Parts: sequence; structure tokens; C-alpha cells
Amino acid sequence: MEPIDALLPANVEKIAVVRANGMGDMMFAMPALAALRTAYPNSEIVLLGKEWHVQFFRNRPGPVDRVIPIPPYPGVGAHQDVSDDRPELDDFFQAMSREHFDLALQLHGGGRYSNPFVRRLGARLTAGLRAPDAIALDRWIPYVYFQPEVIRYLETVSLVGARPVGLEPEVCVTAKDVEESFEAVPPDDRPLVVMHPGATDGRRRWSTAKFAAVGNVLVDQGFRIVVTGIPEEDELIRSVLQSMNCRAEGISTLSLEALVGLLSRARLTVSNDSGPLHLAGAVGIPTVGIYWCGNVITAAPLSRARHRPVLSWRLNCPLCDRNTIHDNCDHR
Repeated sequence: MEPIDALLPANVEKIAVVRANGMGDMMFAMPALAALRTAYPNSEIVLLGKEWHVQFFRNRPGPVDRVIPIPPYPGVGAHQDVSDDRPELDDFFQAMSREHFDLALQLHGGGRYSNPFVRRLGARLTAGLRAPDAIALDRWIPYVYFQPEVIRYLETVSLVGARPVGLEPEVCVTAKDVEESFEAVPPDDRPLVVMHPGATDGRRRWSTAKFAAVGNVLVDQGFRIVVTGIPEEDELIRSVLQSMNCRAEGISTLSLEALVGLLSRARLTVSNDSGPLHLAGAVGIPTVGIYWCGNVITAAPLSRARHRPVLSWRLNCPLCDRNTIHDNCDHR
């Protein structure tokens, strides 16, 4: 096996990183991006991602220099049934060719859809993950699902000579983040706890009654409770608030900046396995995360100094009662 330093390509001016998914998924890749930044301090790191990445990384110190949103492409930030025969995509890949990427890294799944995407970028060297049904890149490691996501992407960037500089995601909190959070949730003299009852996958949702029970205990101890979510989760937020026997606050209209700022002000976040949970850990606050048993292997934090994962061993879908290990359902 070659020493890792021998894997560093020469004359790397621009690096493309493909990672076009949600907030929690992005947090898992942050240690890999930090390793890339250290290995290539003078190179431009360009994230090929989604529109929300543009807002999130704009004017935020960190390893990402620029974000280019990917138009809907099958299996890369869009459903696999989306057509890849569109003038919009031809224009996109022509623009990517003009970027003259020296490296293109695939940090987006097993590669069935994302490896052909990366090959079309025209980079001098490609590297990434490869599942059995994916084509090969220039350098690759096997995609094995049951592995911590953070370690998966650190192994991937090691293909181009990047050594780990940390094992926990980190996100810089800006003054704008805090200012926007003050506008949305004005401060008072009580210590703040954020609770987040939502999650895109129904298997990852703890009951709102249990969130309410935790909130009641914390309020009795003098904490201020803010229940967060997105507009589509208003019903979940209301359910938690109505089940609490004391006053708490709910908000579903936070901007990305305000969410970062609010989490940075908290003493603790109690949340399902979701983007806000992983963002809370990345801004440096303690978390209690509720995980479905299969996801704790891939998504739980690697350390326990500030974080406590709580596991659910329920294997049946809470909506249709199918065993999700042996018979997948559509309630994800």
C-alpha cells in the first residue's frame, strides 16, 4: 500500500466535491472537507451540491470556497427517474468542463448514479466510492453501508492524500447567525434547550408525547424550551406543545442562519436523527439524539464527551407495521 503522502497529485488548483443532499448528510462530510483543505491549502474547493448549500456556505468561514448547484440529475440530488437527456444538463456539464477541475471527488453514495456524473465533469483525476453496481473512478474504495459516515468520507479523501485533522464535524458560527436567531427567538435569562421532533424518515421519529415529557422535566429544572421544525412539521410542533403541561415555544420559520445561531445559544439539543441534530453537534453543543437502531451505526457521533445517542430497537414501520429489515416500505 502506498504511503498517503505519495497519493497527493501535483499542481492541484481546483477540486470538485460532489455531495448533493440534506443538512445532516452534509455534516458527515465536514471532517473530510477539512482534511482536504489541510492537504490542499492553496486549492479552490468547489462543492457541487444543492441550492441550500449556496445559502449555508455563503460568507461562512470553512473549507468550502464556492458552491455550484447541480440541476436535477438522476440519483444525484434528484429522483433516479429524472431524465438525464435535457439541454440544461448539457449546458451544466459544458460549464463544468470549462472549470478545468484537477480533482473530482465523489462523496455521494455508492456511485451507481454519482460515478457517471463525476466522470462527466472532465477532471484530471477522479476518486470516490464504488458499490458493486457502479462504474469505477480512477481511484476508489468499496462502498459498504454499515460504517460510520464520517469515517467513510475520511477514507475517501485519503485516496488523494488527505489526512484526517478531526473526527467530529465543525461549522463556524457567524455574527449574522446569532443576530438572526435573536430576531426569531429573543434571548431571556433562562438557559435554552432546543427540541426537534421531526425527521424525514418516519422510523426515526420519537413520539411527540415523549418529547413533551422530556420538556416538562427540563422546564421544572429552569430551562427554556424551544421546539423547532420546518413548516411541514407544524403539526408535530403543536403536538409537543399541547402535550406539555407548561409553557414552551415553537417555531417553524427559522432561516438556515437563524437555526445555526439558535443552536449555538443552546445548552442542549434533544432531537430525532435529523439535520438539526447533526448541525447542533457541529456548532459545538451537547446533544441527545434518538436513533433507529440501523442508523446508529452510520449516523451517531463517534464521541461521548458531549453526545448521547439513544436507540430504538423497533424494527417495524410505525405507519404500516412492516418489518423494515426484511420488507422495505415507502414510509421513509
